[in-house]
Amino acid sequence: MPETLSGRQIVVAGGTGGLGSVCVRSLAEEGARVIFGYKSNETRAESLREFGTPVQADLADAEARTRLLDAAPALYGLAVYTGVPARVSDPARMEDALLESHLVNYAGPILLAREAAARMRKSGTRGAIVLVSTMQAAALFAGSTAYAGAKAALLHTAKILAKECRGPEEVRVNVVCPGVNRAGMAEPSIASGKYDRFLNEGIVSRFGRAEDVARAVRFFLEPDGYVTGQVITVDGGLTL
Repeated sequence: MPETLSGRQIVVAGGTGGLGSVCVRSLAEEGARVIFGYKSNETRAESLREFGTPVQADLADAEARTRLLDAAPALYGLAVYTGVPARVSDPARMEDALLESHLVNYAGPILLAREAAARMRKSGTRGAIVLVSTMQAAALFAGSTAYAGAKAALLHTAKILAKECRGPEEVRVNVVCPGVNRAGMAEPSIASGKYDRFLNEGIVSRFGRAEDVARAVRFFLEPDGYVTGQVITVDGGLTL
């Protein structure tokens, strides 16, 4: 049976978003000591204060990443939900979108994860890191160049970090790739009817929920876990 996360310090970056906020609540309800980062929406962060400690942190800023991790001196786990959709309809905007996506969807999360892993190993903590990517990093979707490219790099680099963190002071590093969810960045696409055909053709039985992603993240945070360097695509079979 899974061990409890009660009393363990877990940082959730992007913890006020549609997917991240459900993770924050579920971890807190299990008794974890949650520290959650948010970029700018202080009102939303305050609404979640009963579930953990909010820390303003833009992962593109090195000082902010340090501040977020400093808030968890006994760090056990890290879940990184941060990201931007990087949708581009005008080809003239592709360069700007690529650069922003690289920073927000890849560089910031990876740098945070590397620093978290270094802290865990230094303290002798056999911890766990979960990076949230996307089904678009695991399968090919036309029009997703700016978004999926950075998220695919995130997925690949997470495996490298997992390999670097093997051994007696192991820190497990895994990736969750959400599909089409009724929370978070996919909501506008669902509202537009973009993915309706997957329901109409019986490819998926329903669209995803934030709880589906949170359960996968929780699996990778398991204290006695024996899985590292792996990817779970939580999409109801859509990418099949």
